[in-house]
Amino acid sequence: MSLIILGELQTGMIYALMAAGLYVTFRILDIPDLTVEGSFTLGMTVTVMITSAGYPELALLIAIAAGACAGLVTAFLQTKVKIQPILSGIITMTALYSVNMQIMGGKPNISLYSAGADTIFIKFERLTGLSANNSKLLLISLIVAAVIALLILFFKTRVGLKIRATGDNEEMVRSSSINADLTKCLGFAIGNASVALSGGLLCQYQQYADINYAVGMVVVGLASIIIGEAFFGRRSVTIGFISVVVGSTAYRFIIALALQVKLFDPYWLKFISAVIVVIALSLPVLKTYFQKLFARLKNERGNA
Repeated sequence: MSLIILGELQTGMIYALMAAGLYVTFRILDIPDLTVEGSFTLGMTVTVMITSAGYPELALLIAIAAGACAGLVTAFLQTKVKIQPILSGIITMTALYSVNMQIMGGKPNISLYSAGADTIFIKFERLTGLSANNSKLLLISLIVAAVIALLILFFKTRVGLKIRATGDNEEMVRSSSINADLTKCLGFAIGNASVALSGGLLCQYQQYADINYAVGMVVVGLASIIIGEAFFGRRSVTIGFISVVVGSTAYRFIIALALQVKLFDPYWLKFISAVIVVIALSLPVLKTYFQKLFARLKNERGNA
């Protein structure tokens, strides 16, 4: 049981980087971004190929750059070609499927085991002398803490504030002579860079990449964001990014618990994720409905 908890904690923190990237577009820019499924897989495919060549650290850096490029393509389609946000994300995501297959040489999946390549986790284990699980948890924690800290600091800079302002009121930003198209491009690049890093880390953690691994990843990210907001509420950007980490970890534990008690078969995982998102998104509507219902009942009692 302790190994299961440790494993879910590790994967939950890796997925937190994906959720943080989605948080940038979904909450800060207030734009739904479906590029996530493509850029997550892009991070995996780039990482598996470069890691197989013996450069695991470089693999993650190139994965980040590749994810940023994917985000820029989606932003370009929105800002310059004037394609609707959801459709532009779908177009990029669809195109990335072919790109990812090309990167992996037409193979649907590749294992790092067969290549005999070292990952950053194996190297860190040798360096620290810790057990495999403890060294993985420590390294993942350090990477996630560093990325989240950088995101928090960035969105408090002048450029970061411009991106936040664009999400709050784009018309006001444009009237203030700020290039809203540029801020959107930066936001999408940063968000998808974080998503691709998450995919790259997961690839090295599990030691394989699969072309279909990221199916439904948008729902997983949304569930993590919403669960985190249930704990912390929607407040500052700092709290927002921290809540994403908590929400992602909590989400993994919820799924693990549901599977552990055998309430559902593993293939119901995506359905459970969708239900969690639907329930969370419907809470404001239900809250308003019950407030009106109670107010009407109170008035009827007063008139009786």
